[in-house]
Amino acid sequence: MIVVERTDFVSVPVQDMERARRFYGETLGIHSPNPEAAWPEFETGNVSLYLVDPTAIGAEFAPHTSHIALRVADVAAVREELEAAGVEFDGEIMDTGVCHMAFFKDPDGNALMLHRRYAPTTNASSS
Repeated sequence: MIVVERTDFVSVPVQDMERARRFYGETLGIHSPNPEAAWPEFETGNVSLYLVDPTAIGAEFAPHTSHIALRVADVAAVREELEAAGVEFDGEIMDTGVCHMAFFKDPDGNALMLHRRYAPTTNASSS
């Protein structure tokens, strides 16, 4: 039987690696242990975002259209900070009755969201 232990990283397709490094490292402030690597990883605490130029491995570029949820302490405050840095958001902050979400894209069109669950959970690891 196959046992998957965890997810180590999510590949994020990019067209302009330098621009992507600046966006994830400087604009979003996500730490990278190897920012100058050909394909750097940006650590989010539980899953790394691995920037990849798909054309370097013979594939076509296509941005992710399913949102990668980035947990932050305060969605509204972080949104305001990112808007001041030039990031454009899609619509208003969504309140689902369980969490707050704000949707945006990276410079390559990959779907991202700011996310914060505020409702209590029965499983502490999913908060």
